[in-house]
Amino acid sequence: MSDSVETAAVAAPVPGKGQSGTVVRSTVTRRLLKNPLGIASLVILSTIALLAIFAPVLAPFEENFANISKTLAAPDGVNILGTDSAGRDNWSRLLFGAQLTLLSALLCAGVAIAIGLPAGLIAGYYAGKFEAVSNWIVSILMSLPGLIVLLTIRAAFGPSVWISMIAFGILISPSYFRLTRAAVQSVRNELYVDAARVSGLSDLSIIARHIFSVVRAPIIIQTAAIAGVAIAIQSGLEFLGLGDPTKATWGVMLSEGFKNVYLTPTLLLWPALAMALTIGGLVLLGNALRDALEDGEKIKHRRKRASVSATSGTTERMTAEPARARQSRKSVVAVESGTEHHLVKVTNLGVGYPQADGSIKKVVDDVSFHVDRGEILGIVGESGSGKSQTAFSILGLLPDNARIVGGSIQFDGNYTVAPGDEKVSQERLTKLRGKRISYIPQEPMSNLDPAFTIGYQLVTPMVRVLGISKAEARTRALKLLTDVGIVNPERTFDAYPHEVSGGMAQRVLIAGAISCEPDLVIADEPTTALDVTVQADVLDLLRELQQRLNIGVVLVTHNFGVVADLCDRVAVMQNGRLVEEGTVREILRNPKEKYTQTLLGSMLEGKEPMTMLVSPPEGPVAHRETARHATAEKEPVA
Repeated sequence: MSDSVETAAVAAPVPGKGQSGTVVRSTVTRRLLKNPLGIASLVILSTIALLAIFAPVLAPFEENFANISKTLAAPDGVNILGTDSAGRDNWSRLLFGAQLTLLSALLCAGVAIAIGLPAGLIAGYYAGKFEAVSNWIVSILMSLPGLIVLLTIRAAFGPSVWISMIAFGILISPSYFRLTRAAVQSVRNELYVDAARVSGLSDLSIIARHIFSVVRAPIIIQTAAIAGVAIAIQSGLEFLGLGDPTKATWGVMLSEGFKNVYLTPTLLLWPALAMALTIGGLVLLGNALRDALEDGEKIKHRRKRASVSATSGTTERMTAEPARARQSRKSVVAVESGTEHHLVKVTNLGVGYPQADGSIKKVVDDVSFHVDRGEILGIVGESGSGKSQTAFSILGLLPDNARIVGGSIQFDGNYTVAPGDEKVSQERLTKLRGKRISYIPQEPMSNLDPAFTIGYQLVTPMVRVLGISKAEARTRALKLLTDVGIVNPERTFDAYPHEVSGGMAQRVLIAGAISCEPDLVIADEPTTALDVTVQADVLDLLRELQQRLNIGVVLVTHNFGVVADLCDRVAVMQNGRLVEEGTVREILRNPKEKYTQTLLGSMLEGKEPMTMLVSPPEGPVAHRETARHATAEKEPVA
């Protein structure tokens, strides 16, 4: 597929007159206002909130002002909603009650979110001991009878609505925890999360930008529901007479109305109507806001085009990260003096996984190789040979249950896996990933976050890793997209992953891999998901970038054709072990191991076409077919 054809995959409608290249898409607010349910909920909640805020101005009396000569009075010019059994103005108490009721509901939801959301994010992302302890605590909280706990707290601390709502928020926080943890677990192993980690983003940035977007919509719905439940619980406690009678709340008014329902039914109507409108408005707003956030198109204003002079000036700065800057990067763990120095050196590496019987199953066993600057090493083997596990050991992307059972890994004179380590040191690799080690995955579409534009995913790592401004990072990103052969870089920069083809997505990932000018690029089957024409373009691109930037490349593949076209040296793996290593010319011309010969023999190049899998028919059918073919051969051709 040519680049011109691929560029058509991201073609967008031509902006209308006066748009100046701006893609006009609905904002969250606009979509919310287009939704009838959203408008209705906003009107209801805004009205109630304004009435509560301006209660001291709108209320003609204080909340507890009583006129004992005017009890259970009907509405008139002074008391527009009448009075209660103590002669207090119902309208004033309804306004002041809105303040306390709404604030207590927000307090309850805030406490539940503050406890459940961070705990769910951490437990879902990291798992391990924190998740186990959190599950134990959550199970205890969920087993407690909520009403009994609230009654106990009321007896211990008195009729305080604030303490009751804090306690209820703690009791209801497991709902946020379980919801958040389940959502995070569904995406924490996604390839675009690994790609963000390798690009140099911290765990906090990944959680905040890539993980939290997944739980955003469920949290909104949950918060609306929790706020409504909090209003109902708080009013229910007040209705049972367990609240503070000196404070005006809708629950207290509801209790007062119930006692006098036969004398003045409207006393029960007003607080019940206020509660119903508020809870209904919250539910409608949650659903409408969810739709606006998740289903609506996101507005994206294009920035002004950078001038040619500005681009060239930034390009000069971009290509001038001096060698002394790289040399000034401090070592994490020093290697013994006198050893041979390589960019990457893997020595007797072993990787295993614990089994149910307590044993360790090795998937990588006693593997040793090295990679120098300006060199491409191909790791070849069939599926399950351990080549990807070896590459992930260098990247530090092994699963949590993986164990280093032997050997070491050195990067530029520093240990990332020291002898005796059972785990890859994430602390050491965090300082290298994105800056000096980058990664090109095999599934381009799965390694780009669908919630963000391509430009955002290219700019963010450069801003964080290189410490440059967003404007400079944008200029660098556009230059990189041009370097990897994308014809219209600005259109691709503003596109979302689903708007580009697989070949363009792979080029974007290559641009991201070299955006921070790494010393080592690990490419895991970078052409597997592409058609043959795009594969050739990507391989040419990798070779050109490797020669121009003088970077080391570890290419994981099962295709000896790719190795012959791209690599300088090759390492052949089988069943987790390194069976043969040498230059590409030596391995291809004179393979010593039988397994290597088998792999080379499996290539289709130079082979005879396969014969028919089904034998010709025999008997009368065969004779009829033979006669038909003979007749056809004798017939003249028109």
